[in-house]
Amino acid sequence: MKKTLTREARVQLASSLRRRYQAASSRSKKQILSEFVAVSGYHPKYAIHLLNAAEPSAPARRGRVRPTIYDDAAKQALIVLWEASDRVCGKRLKPLLRILVPSLERHGHLKLDNLIRTKVLAMSAATIDRLLRAPRNATRARKPRRVTPEIRRRIAVRTFADWNEPPPGSMEMDLVAHCGDMNRGSYVHSLVLTDIASGWTECAPLVVRESTLLVEALERVPQGLPFPLLALDVDNGSEFVNETMIQYCLRHGIELTRSRPYRKNDQAWIEQKNGSIVRKLLGYRRFEGIAAAQVLSRLYGASRLFVNFFQPSFKLAEKHRQGAQVTKRYHPPETPCERLLSAETVSDATKIKLREVGSALDPLQLLEEVRAMQSHMVMLADGGTPSVSSADRPDLSAFLSSLSSAWRSGEVRPTHSLEAKPRYLRRIQTLVQRTAAAPRQVAPPSQAKVVSIAAQPVIIPDPPAVPKLDPEVEQQCELQRKELARRHIQRRHAFTLIWPLVCRRLESRPNINASELFDELRAQYPGRFHCGQLNAFIHRVRLWRDDARARGVMIGKRTHRNTQSRSRRRPDPFHAHWAEMLQRLDADPDQTALELLIDFQGRYPDRYNARHLRTLQRRLKIWRREAVQRLICEMQGFTTNVGSGPG
Repeated sequence: MKKTLTREARVQLASSLRRRYQAASSRSKKQILSEFVAVSGYHPKYAIHLLNAAEPSAPARRGRVRPTIYDDAAKQALIVLWEASDRVCGKRLKPLLRILVPSLERHGHLKLDNLIRTKVLAMSAATIDRLLRAPRNATRARKPRRVTPEIRRRIAVRTFADWNEPPPGSMEMDLVAHCGDMNRGSYVHSLVLTDIASGWTECAPLVVRESTLLVEALERVPQGLPFPLLALDVDNGSEFVNETMIQYCLRHGIELTRSRPYRKNDQAWIEQKNGSIVRKLLGYRRFEGIAAAQVLSRLYGASRLFVNFFQPSFKLAEKHRQGAQVTKRYHPPETPCERLLSAETVSDATKIKLREVGSALDPLQLLEEVRAMQSHMVMLADGGTPSVSSADRPDLSAFLSSLSSAWRSGEVRPTHSLEAKPRYLRRIQTLVQRTAAAPRQVAPPSQAKVVSIAAQPVIIPDPPAVPKLDPEVEQQCELQRKELARRHIQRRHAFTLIWPLVCRRLESRPNINASELFDELRAQYPGRFHCGQLNAFIHRVRLWRDDARARGVMIGKRTHRNTQSRSRRRPDPFHAHWAEMLQRLDADPDQTALELLIDFQGRYPDRYNARHLRTLQRRLKIWRREAVQRLICEMQGFTTNVGSGPG
């Protein structure tokens, strides 16, 4: 039986019950004995022996008592020396005492008796640490102990150096979140698995991040693998480190390991695939809902074949470090399928099947399927409802004809648009689509231009061919345009409405200076643009010129405006009281610009406001820099005078 009391408590309990037990009747003894056994945990025979024994006398002190060598005076002197040494450890303080004690006595900071001085200098390092245990524990900051959850302790840790060239089937697994710019709510995740030996990568969509859904998706992934799943290495997320995942791996004989917390390099292979495959396909937009997961499943169905059979990748062969120089050598680039075909552990039947599948695949058809599904994902992210039909056969001839000139359009992946549409433009597009779906009067299609970009027909109508909207809808769109133009909510969308005018101006003069063109816009639209938008405008003009060069437009040397020596354009707001401000700064140099501005706002209520804070901050920055320079010059002059003085 487990003992529930300490030894001292059991001895005291036996002493208190002994007299009552010896004087009690036989029936009472049984009751006292049973209670004593239940409380103390002793065996009944040993309990009877204790209760029937005589009252023990005071135990004699065994062994000799070692006399105390270092009294309180020696301990206090040691504490003073420990503080004077900046609280070093005993092993460092022991040799320092021979230097520190005479130095403090020589300068009159310490005066010790000869006996205490001899004791302090004779202390060993272990004795010093033992005597300083209490003051050191009192001054030591106690950090809370980081407790590893029990579920993590059940999974072994594997670092990046622990793989040692594993056979095909040892994979790393991770989740990629498609949350966009807002990491809240429910959104789609991508489950990514990559093989360490061959680089074979599998992806599967998850509607939400949940361990049960993850295991269900993981049960479908091995069905498409050309090798048995032997090991899985995951991070420390709760979606991987849980009882459901552990039971799944035990049931299927899969070795489950995890990386070290906050060490992403332990999963370097899967982190590389997250960027080169998932982010390259989908970008960083937000996708949510079952519809997005269905389209994403079809996208991964085409991309897994295209990536694993037609996308070669490098594999590190060796790495040497010599000082700060790191030399890396790689194997020749191979596709994951080629690495599996050359692996000795892969069976011949699997290699034959891989060759058959590879010879039957059409890379152009797979790439067109990927581009089409990317367009559907973009439409879902914009709030549309694409129709995904597996029965439709793609028009590969149009897609093939677009490949020769696709580079002129820049980035052709629909999920990698250089600039997303403003929110009000997406609303207008949705209203136009709804209106076009209804039977209304629309201009004949002969007046519209059809442009094929990546096998997707995009209709660019002429101005007369725009569908007629309801007056209320048109008024609402106009109000939204005016509100965005007035508020300038997003700087990169501030030039959307007037960009056609800018493009016509650039077509007539491709080498015009962007700053000069921006000044023309500010003069043409007074109060609409401000100087803080100049860099964004220059960036957009630079993108236009890059696109124009791709289209064959010759752009000569850009013009520069003849600027005179710049002077102050606005009157100095602190001209009248700057001398007074300098006096306040000389009296209190540590005050901030905000404190100084508040002080002068109280003195001159109608003169200064919060808009002058930034100007005052720049003034104080310049004043402090000049003050430091003056101080450095004064110190140099003082050093020169001291060096040239009489010896």
